[in-house]
Amino acid sequence: MMSSPGFPSKLLENAVNEFASLPGIGRKTAFRLVMNLLKRDPGEVERFGETIIRLHSEIHYCKICHSIADTEICSICSDDKRDRSTICVVENIQDVMAIENTGQFKGIYHVLGGIISPVDGIGPADLKIDSLEEKVKTGGISEVILALSTTMEGDTTNFYLSRRLGKFDVLLTTLARGVAVGDELEYTDEITLGRAISNRSPYHQ
Repeated sequence: MMSSPGFPSKLLENAVNEFASLPGIGRKTAFRLVMNLLKRDPGEVERFGETIIRLHSEIHYCKICHSIADTEICSICSDDKRDRSTICVVENIQDVMAIENTGQFKGIYHVLGGIISPVDGIGPADLKIDSLEEKVKTGGISEVILALSTTMEGDTTNFYLSRRLGKFDVLLTTLARGVAVGDELEYTDEITLGRAISNRSPYHQ
């Protein structure tokens, strides 16, 4: 199969197309990445490819909190020192990482896998909400922190969760508004996010 005009090799073109399919990677950046790989030792390139393949085939999602892990239960959920009576509800693994970097939270997490967004076709049924309700229903949970982005979609999800969990004897709290309205959690600096966790307040509909 012939390569497109401008590419001396179809293999090169295919590699550039694959890298360019990743979010935030333009074709020029993709081309630079591919050329960098070509200059590397074959052993390095093999390790790179093997890592990507293993990432997709061997990655686990924690059976308890739904975060990404190397085993069926993540290191946080399996840590006996964590406070299991406090659950921090987040949108994705990036938010878990951001909050962990603050060192201010010692409880456990629940990863929803997104937030309610009708525009994007994401409804409650698409998120890990049933398992969260089941955890609270089972008992032993004293506080649920709604640590979602302070966007319209985040607030909508907070409201929905409050309706689902409000029937149980559990304290619902939300991040202090040190996190600016409209901010996504994973891009908030660690100091501000740490203060928002420490100074959280009861959630009011």
